[in-house]
Amino acid sequence: MWHALSHVDDVLRARSSVFEGGRDAPRLLRLGLTMAAFGVLYGAVMGSYGGWGAGGRLVQVVYSAVKVPFLLLATFAISLPSFFVLNTLAGLRADFARALRAMAAAQCGLTVILASLAPLTVVWYVSFDDYNAAILFNGVMFGGATVLAQGLLRRCYRDLIDRNPRHRWMLRAWLVVYAFVGIQMGWVLRPFIGAPGAEPTFFRTGAWGNAYEVVWGLIRGALR
Repeated sequence: MWHALSHVDDVLRARSSVFEGGRDAPRLLRLGLTMAAFGVLYGAVMGSYGGWGAGGRLVQVVYSAVKVPFLLLATFAISLPSFFVLNTLAGLRADFARALRAMAAAQCGLTVILASLAPLTVVWYVSFDDYNAAILFNGVMFGGATVLAQGLLRRCYRDLIDRNPRHRWMLRAWLVVYAFVGIQMGWVLRPFIGAPGAEPTFFRTGAWGNAYEVVWGLIRGALR
């Protein structure tokens, strides 16, 4: 247990031991398992809106616990080919293996940050009973965690940026691509919270659509 927490601390401090030295496969596997564990934690809290046991809500808790790490892994995997091409076009392909390790460490840090925000989500749930506001609040949590993880990624990228300043532009490109894919993937994989009184489902009927239009509608509704 202590060893696992020490690994999390190394990730959050962006220590070189997380992404330097040793073989890539065991390192990436360990980062992936850590990400899954903390993603499950936040997903369970996210799906607990309306109570853990009322009206079959426990099923939604389980669904959300599974879907949050899947969302993050899928977003990472879908964004990776575009990022690889951008690095190749920028003449940075030789550094891509090192960049991949840094991104995996930052992705792991993202889930740890999300899990640390879970108590705030619980406080919001017990303080407000507006379902749309709960969706928007969780969106803010994901957005904030993503921005903080981008700062962590920058620290992991420090030596690459020192080696070639073009890596700084790649970091900005990664944030744009990751955010674009992540918002749409979150829409496709909904519901993560589940409306109280509705039958818990893993996927909602008619999942495809424009996520950005819906997000704008939620913001306008909250402002009213």
